[in-house]
Parts: sequence; C-alpha cells; structure tokens
Amino acid sequence: MSEENKEQQQEEIKDTQATEPVTEQADKPTEESQQEQPLSRRERRKRHERHDENEQKVQELGQKLIEANDKYVRIYSEYENYRKRTTMEKADLILNGAKDTIKAILPVVDDLERALAHMSDDDASKEGVQLIYNKLMKTLEQKGLKPIEAKDQKFDENLHEAVTQFPATDESQKGMVVDVVEKGYYLNDKVLRYAKVVVAI
Repeated sequence: MSEENKEQQQEEIKDTQATEPVTEQADKPTEESQQEQPLSRRERRKRHERHDENEQKVQELGQKLIEANDKYVRIYSEYENYRKRTTMEKADLILNGAKDTIKAILPVVDDLERALAHMSDDDASKEGVQLIYNKLMKTLEQKGLKPIEAKDQKFDENLHEAVTQFPATDESQKGMVVDVVEKGYYLNDKVLRYAKVVVAI
C-alpha cells in the first residue's frame, strides 16, 4: 500500500471519529438502575413516617365525617319534630279557633230552646223563632258543634255532670240519666260543655 493510500485511510478514520456523537450514557445511570438501587435506611424511615401521617389523616377525616353525619341526623330529627308539632298546633288552632266564641253563644241557644218550649203552636211568632234557631244551629254545626246525647243514656263522667240524683223506680233505671238540665256539646269531637243531668240511683 502506498503512502498516499495510508494517509487517505487515516483521514477517513479521523473524520468518522469527529462525526460520531459523544454519549453520556456510561457516565449517567439509567432510570432502571436507579429503581433497582435499594433505599437507604433514612429514606425508608421517611417513607414509613409519611405513610403513618397519611393513615392518621384518613382516620381523622373519617371521624369528622361520622360526627358531621351524626350532627346532621340529630338536627334533621329535631326539625321534623318541630315541623310536626307546629303543623298539629296550626290544625288544632284552625279547628278550635272559634271555641271561646261558640261557648259564649251556647247560653243564647239555651234561651232560644227554652223560648220555643214555652211557645204554643198557635203563637204566630214561633215559626220565626224556630227559623232563627235552625239557622243558628246549622251555622254552628258547620263549625263542628254537635250535641251530646244524654237522656236515657248510662251516666258517663267523661260527658255528663250530675247536678242531682233521683231515686230509681226500678233496677233498670239505676245509673241512667233521667233528665237533662242543660245540654252538653262537642266541638270537633272534643267536649266543649258537659251535659248537666239528673241521675237515677
């Protein structure tokens, strides 16, 4: 081989070496090699402490959630009880709102009944008084007023008030109401006024 050829080959080798990129892979460790490296004792302890802190935070949040849920359930229950109570009070107020007024009218009803009982059928004014009485009673019935049945009924202390006693003529009359001194009334199925009665003993 001639000297010219040798020089040419040496120049080609130099050119290839100059164009090849210099890699740093040998100097820098790969990610795989980093992962494979075992953790130091200090790093393991730190990781363990972080894990314990996370566990503690999860437990605290869980406890707070339980407490918040319990508080919500209690408040909701109290609200439901309050709502039911106020609804019942409103309903009772609507049903019995006119209680005092109707109770004050009852003596007028008693007077009308006594007047009608003492009027003769020939009296021209009886029909007019009867119409007024019927109209008044119909209005009161629409408000929930209803008379208590007392005469010839067994005496009931929850409905009747005994003003006097009468000796019974036979055994079947004992404990029975033989006369009504003053009529009693219900208002919406609650006793508004007890019936004043005479009881056979």
